[in-house]
Amino acid sequence: MAYFDVLDTPVGPLFVGGSEDGVHVIKFLDQRESEAVLVGEVEAAAGEPATRGGAASDEAIRQLEEYFAGTRSEFDLPLSPRGTPFQLKVWMALRSIPPGETTSYGAMAEMIGKPTASRAVGAANGKNPISIIVPCHRVIGANGTLTGYGGGLERKAWLLNHETSSGSLLIGAS
Repeated sequence: MAYFDVLDTPVGPLFVGGSEDGVHVIKFLDQRESEAVLVGEVEAAAGEPATRGGAASDEAIRQLEEYFAGTRSEFDLPLSPRGTPFQLKVWMALRSIPPGETTSYGAMAEMIGKPTASRAVGAANGKNPISIIVPCHRVIGANGTLTGYGGGLERKAWLLNHETSSGSLLIGAS
């Protein structure tokens, strides 16, 4: 059974969708992607119609609520992103970046054994369909500046600041 729901967060509405295979999509709703488009992504990945709510949806929403409340930093949800083998490798590597820490695209390229592929890593990062749980927001420019984030740089800065143990400003969007 395919599912979806929308969670209101401190940084805007967050779409969550998946199936019995796992979470397929977690993205911020904005002008670029509507709820209907994201439901279509879930349905395409699951191969069946998606309905709002359900046990799997409730668990994903619960864990995300705990993250935004500051009581969860690790997620225990099955994930089922759709992508190329290279993208899947990058997305798996992203999960190894600890909360409150950042890395660069070049370091990510080295981590996956492709030291000259930092631009390809950046492109794969930009296609990440599972925001927050697959923490693409933890990848920044080699010079320490914030770089692109599908949810917007202000959200990226908010997420990074939220994940610091001290609660102090980690990095700002400039």
